[in-house]
Amino acid sequence: MLKVGLTGGLASGKSFVGQALADLGCHLIQADELGHEILLPGGEAYADVAREFGPGILNEDGTIDRKRLAAEVFGKPDRLERLNQLVHPHVFRRERELIEEFANSQPLAIVVVEAAILIETGNYKAFDRVILVECSEELQIERAMKRDHLERGEVLARLRRQMPLAEKRKFADYVIDTSGSKQETLRHVREIYDALRRIEV
Repeated sequence: MLKVGLTGGLASGKSFVGQALADLGCHLIQADELGHEILLPGGEAYADVAREFGPGILNEDGTIDRKRLAAEVFGKPDRLERLNQLVHPHVFRRERELIEEFANSQPLAIVVVEAAILIETGNYKAFDRVILVECSEELQIERAMKRDHLERGEVLARLRRQMPLAEKRKFADYVIDTSGSKQETLRHVREIYDALRRIEV
């Protein structure tokens, strides 16, 4: 089993690359999806997060409003750190369990974990290889404004709070630039997939 971490900046194309790797035969685990699941009522982090951040983050049906929760921690490093303490251990445990399941059923497979803050959390150390997805900052801004319906200033504020891509590159074994066409990106993904297949584990 080859464990591959997939990360990148805001609106850099991580999900597109992750899906392309899955289409080629990799097992894809999306940390963001796991994060959603553990914050659902009955999820491992639901009670602790609701208690810590109060009823203001809850919808009428008791579910956590992720936008309100994000607003509670945006620009507040101490509150973000607290949220991460409540959420990340459960996400990491679920990742490990899924990887173990794949390893038991397909020992020679490649499992890819897509995580926005793979490097920041230090979790990148758990992987055999790390892929960084990047594109120009202007393209990040354009994509994020369109995808998340944000103003330019809001996107810039988010970008400024992320680890710079130049710093992330130091931890990456492979870098995929998605600034070009989708076909160019897919060709690069295929090249990396072929390189991963040649690695003996």
